[in-house]
Amino acid sequence: MPHSTDPITPPPSDLYSNRLIRAYERMLDLLHVHSTAEADNAAPVFTKLRDQLAAVRDRMVELGELTREEANRIGDYLERDLHDAASYLVTTGDDLRNWWRFDVALIEERILTAFTSVADQTSLQLRQLQHEGRQFDRYQTGDITAPGTLRCTGCGAAVTLTQTGCIPACPACGGTQFGRSVMRG
Repeated sequence: MPHSTDPITPPPSDLYSNRLIRAYERMLDLLHVHSTAEADNAAPVFTKLRDQLAAVRDRMVELGELTREEANRIGDYLERDLHDAASYLVTTGDDLRNWWRFDVALIEERILTAFTSVADQTSLQLRQLQHEGRQFDRYQTGDITAPGTLRCTGCGAAVTLTQTGCIPACPACGGTQFGRSVMRG
């Protein structure tokens, strides 16, 4: 039972959630455009990616598409997903089909291309992130994430999103904490 001082966050409305999901996809598209345009730059890829993500966040706020808080939150979700995908690429040497854990034909081509391109570039500098000890692999109910399969850390049940979306509570136990589930080849 929550204490009286614990914040109670009401569940987001579908309209609000859909707007943030579209913002995640737009941010990914803009990030893809920025990263493709600057692919020849000699700066370390992830440092460049952070700068590009900051520029995309700022742009979306300037255009009135998101508040600063929303842009930061969506950017954090996107950075977490890209780090997780890049980590998978580096540690397995596999492609992202197994990271998503379902037929990539179910993913909209635009999202697939943008996410794969940015994740590939991000994986080039993953060691820098590992050195910093940053944690990006935590997923929880209410977060927005890229398509894929997540596993409940409480009971191990799978939750599969075939498109960018809000993470629901675990259908088996109601848990709210998840990890990315990947197939091993």
